[in-house]
Amino acid sequence: MAAASWDAVETSADVQGRIAQLWVYPVKSCAGVQVPAVRLDATGLAQDREWMVVDPEGVFLTQRSHPRMVLIQPELLDGGEVLALQAPGQVRHVVQPPAEAALQQVEVWDDRVTGHDQGDAVAGWLSAFLGTDCRLVRFDRSRQRPCSRKWTGDVAASTFFADGYPLLVTTTAAGSELAERVQSAGGPHVDLLRFRANLVLDGLEAHEEDHLAQLHIRTAGGVVTLRPVKPCTRCPIPDIDPATAASSLDVSTALAAYRADARMDGAITFGMNAIVLQGAGLVLEAGQPMVGELAFD
Repeated sequence: MAAASWDAVETSADVQGRIAQLWVYPVKSCAGVQVPAVRLDATGLAQDREWMVVDPEGVFLTQRSHPRMVLIQPELLDGGEVLALQAPGQVRHVVQPPAEAALQQVEVWDDRVTGHDQGDAVAGWLSAFLGTDCRLVRFDRSRQRPCSRKWTGDVAASTFFADGYPLLVTTTAAGSELAERVQSAGGPHVDLLRFRANLVLDGLEAHEEDHLAQLHIRTAGGVVTLRPVKPCTRCPIPDIDPATAASSLDVSTALAAYRADARMDGAITFGMNAIVLQGAGLVLEAGQPMVGELAFD
């Protein structure tokens, strides 16, 4: 694919906006870290879902079965190479994996991949907080976890421990619309934290990302081009309050009224999974301009 120039993509754009927020989720299903700037890799934002909590059989844990995971707040140190964890009632823990971290086969959805076990100390810390025997693994960067070609088509994309694709994209307008619907039904204030997106875009209409063939971002080093490939189907996680880990049906009830998606056989969707076509290695920053072309069936 030939590198696109900003002048070319801006001229042909159907929509325009900017990056409002950037979020990295270092440990799958734990709290996110909002960042002002972050390197974009082919696998997604740097350090996104690079760590994962697994049970004794190596199967991944998520908020679906362990909602208290949302209360675990990761912190990235030393340029993202060192992970620290904080949680209510727990002493802050800096992860110090063994000098030669043991390789372990782990399971995330239908994929079996290799992770580096991060040691007994952090395993004990996590097990105590979650109330179940578990361990922490880090993705083996020497391996790849391919994304489904059913959705990526001619692009051989890969990711770490994300549900299946490098990036999740949504809009501030989508969050505002949902918040209004929930509150008008007597529910609490809700925000986009519940949807765990990496890129939140300003200037687009609610869910306009659903209809983008491509989106382009102007960075200091060149143009980043992303392709939204698959609507993100929603499980009960958005019903979990990220501040308390308490769950209610306010969000899922509101979504059911307007977000049944024919592309996914009527499943509820919110946000688009995206892959990187151009710009791996460039730095994304909040405030950068973006443009996009709409897909017409």
